[in-house]
This record gives sequence, structure tokens and C-alpha cells, in this order.
Amino acid sequence: MPIKEKRPITPGQRHKSTFVYPELTKKSPEKKLTLPLRKTGGRNQSGKITSRHRGGGHKQLIRQIDLKQI
Repeated sequence: MPIKEKRPITPGQRHKSTFVYPELTKKSPEKKLTLPLRKTGGRNQSGKITSRHRGGGHKQLIRQIDLKQI
């Protein structure tokens, strides 16, 4: 299990190191196991805004986890 040293961009990161798990993780999730997260943007079923200051933001995905396989 390799250890990754942080580059000291800030004083708090000067002596920081983390473990790296390349065999367990990938950068992006498996495409077949993702679903889009449907957001309402503060609107009800007729499309009128009912909650102020909501909406916008980046599109998000939900990862499906098979709990029977674990």
C-alpha cells in the first residue's frame, strides 16, 4: 500500500501524507451503475416555485450499490 506525500501548497499540508488504494478505487464510477439525481429546483408538481433560493447547481449522479454482493 503506497503512501502519497502532499505538495506543501499551504502550511497545513506541509507534513501531510495519505494512503493510496489504486486497486480499489477508480476516478469515475462504472457507467452502468449510475443514475441521474432528479432535482426539483424548489418547484411543485405544477411547476410553480414553492421554495425560494433553490435551483441551479451542477448535475449529479447516484451510484447504485449491490448490497447482496458485499
